[in-house]
Amino acid sequence: MIYEWHFERDQDILLRTFLREQGVSRKLLARVRHHGGKVCINGEASHMRTHLKQGDFISLHVPDEGEHETTVPSAIPISILFEDEHFLVVDKPYGVASIPSRQQPDMSMANRVKGYYQSQNYPDQVIHIITRLDRDTTGVMLFAKNKYTHALMDQQLRKKTIEKIYYAILTDTARFSADHGFIDAPIGRTEDSIITRMVREDGKAALTEYWREETFSEGELVRIKLHTGRTHQIRVHFEHMGAPLLGDNLYGGRADDLMPRQALHCREVSFIHPFTEEEMTIVSPLPADFYNWIASQRGKGGVMDARTTI
Repeated sequence: MIYEWHFERDQDILLRTFLREQGVSRKLLARVRHHGGKVCINGEASHMRTHLKQGDFISLHVPDEGEHETTVPSAIPISILFEDEHFLVVDKPYGVASIPSRQQPDMSMANRVKGYYQSQNYPDQVIHIITRLDRDTTGVMLFAKNKYTHALMDQQLRKKTIEKIYYAILTDTARFSADHGFIDAPIGRTEDSIITRMVREDGKAALTEYWREETFSEGELVRIKLHTGRTHQIRVHFEHMGAPLLGDNLYGGRADDLMPRQALHCREVSFIHPFTEEEMTIVSPLPADFYNWIASQRGKGGVMDARTTI
């Protein structure tokens, strides 16, 4: 892939400095040098110590990545929410892990995306996951199609400019009196498990914002914004508040015939497209289990709320 810039500054700088400002890492430049790529100024291959002058045209020719040999492709179809030459955004179903495991080496979203890349004969088939979801969490999952895009999005993650909005169904919500609030409580590992987390004083800072969307006789639909990204953050925070997610048997949520897993859905992911500078918002509709549970509650006397779109 070729990336291009027009240098318009009055003050000269080194080509190497300019590329670092664009998020091009030393590792990526090493790949360019050693795998058939090149960096050009005004169409001519150039050294990193070359000084850029106003009006120069820079092009970075990044060699194709090929494929990651250890990721087994899967032919299971994926639901695509958005795609361009830099990103693939998919709608993840429940019961599917984000990455392969020893127990399931070929069933994850990474495997399915690899299979899709192969079916499209894409030159870059290495899987770059930007945002992961738990196995039983549904919704928007963001992939970068190459190493450079992944690096730029990692910068956005560090700067917290990627915004994720979730919808969840809570049980036992008597402790929530406000329609909007924050849960500010540090999260760390539980002492007797490598899987579960808990609120603990020596944990890492974690902040969750929520809005009550609709109240039912057997639970509440809430909209959630993550301000940090700790493992199981939403599930742990609401369990800590005495309102675990419906169906979340790991954190004390009540079982329900219409909700076979924790009722958590990544509804939206918003970010600035690093190449077009467009403000992107990718939306996933609420899945069937959410829809069916909400419909059943409305039939039992739940109040229709115009803020909620199914």
